[in-house]
Amino acid sequence: MTEALKVLIIEDDPDVALGCEQALLLEGIAAECAGSAEQARKKLGRDFCGIVVSDIRLPKMDGMTFLREMLAVDPELPVVLITGHGDVTMAVQAMKDGAYDFIQKPFPPEHLVEVVRRALEKRRLVLAVRDLRRQLEQRDLLESRLIGCAPGMQQLRDRLSGLAGSAADVLIYGETGTGKELVARCLHDLSTRRNGNFVAINCGGMAETLLDSELFGHEPGAFTGAQKRRIGKIEHASGGTLFLDEIESMPMTMQIKLLRVLQERMLERLGSNTQVGIDCRVIAATKEDLLDLAARGGFRNDLYYRLSVATLALPPLRERREDIPLLFESFLLQAAARHQRPVPETDTSRTRQLLGYAWPGNVRELRNVADRCVLGIESGSPPFGQPVTDKPTPLAETVEAFERALIVDALRRHGSLARTAEALAVAKTTLHDKIRKYGLDESS
Repeated sequence: MTEALKVLIIEDDPDVALGCEQALLLEGIAAECAGSAEQARKKLGRDFCGIVVSDIRLPKMDGMTFLREMLAVDPELPVVLITGHGDVTMAVQAMKDGAYDFIQKPFPPEHLVEVVRRALEKRRLVLAVRDLRRQLEQRDLLESRLIGCAPGMQQLRDRLSGLAGSAADVLIYGETGTGKELVARCLHDLSTRRNGNFVAINCGGMAETLLDSELFGHEPGAFTGAQKRRIGKIEHASGGTLFLDEIESMPMTMQIKLLRVLQERMLERLGSNTQVGIDCRVIAATKEDLLDLAARGGFRNDLYYRLSVATLALPPLRERREDIPLLFESFLLQAAARHQRPVPETDTSRTRQLLGYAWPGNVRELRNVADRCVLGIESGSPPFGQPVTDKPTPLAETVEAFERALIVDALRRHGSLARTAEALAVAKTTLHDKIRKYGLDESS
């Protein structure tokens, strides 16, 4: 909750509104005025960062009706009512209906400031509790979908959680199979746009002529075969999230058009001269170094900087080997449910094979292996056949990663240090030293 709390004053008398606003501003309290309930409605929402001070007597919609409307949106919003002599009975009833307090005209500025300070403190606590609850819900959602305890995954979840509530466009880096679309969906599901559309398009999966129509849409007669209007993916994503996968494969002409749309947040359908406003968050994903690609003339520098307001880098599976047993177990459970087969047991031999494999296909390949295990057809296929490697890895680094992953898996399975040491056939003191060396938690 980084935004400062403020007071929205709803008063149709300009002199009274100005007096209230100045009294609060002199005390360092942010305030703004609205001349009617209709005008104020545009400024309010479920998590309005402040309180409302409203006159009961207002043009068109009165303060009592507006109170009920506001509390229906947010029952915990403090609403302070300003009353005349004949409105006290009405104000008392309003407090029974949920108003925070009422102030009777004429009132000294000090009394207004005192009531407002109390209401703001109550609002601050309510918003803090909501913010904490959202953070806990986000953490639970992320940990259930982005599985893993490796430092790289913990950092990814923290960074993703911080970005989810913002409107910033995001560029996701990751090798094939690391879960870039899953991360994009998490960003969408945790954002304020979660009720809008999540629209995914693979930029390398279709011809340039089709991509133009897919992204921007077209009008009837725009080209041969265009018999009716088509709403493009960008327009369909308005109010939600547009996910552009394999952005590095987008043709240069499309890059120029996309850049213009991102800059102006307007587009023109093919065959139309009318501009359409769009309001979508753009998340792009790539397996390439776009700056390097731009230096070689394969990608536009200006589009790169427009897309990469924020970036997320997904670690490959070989760099988070301690997560492999947990991921594999999760995929086995999902595959068993999907194929209606029993869950096969994972013994030490299979775990060692999983940990010793290079996983060039990353998490997607691991999920594929889990499917084959459940179906009983994994024999002779990597990692149970001949292991493959994509590039040489120093022996010491490979051994340490392997050892760390084995210890993490054993701790998770056996719980206590003593049982883990027995399962790994090492002394407890040796195991304790290795746990400390790798920065692990004995309760992992």
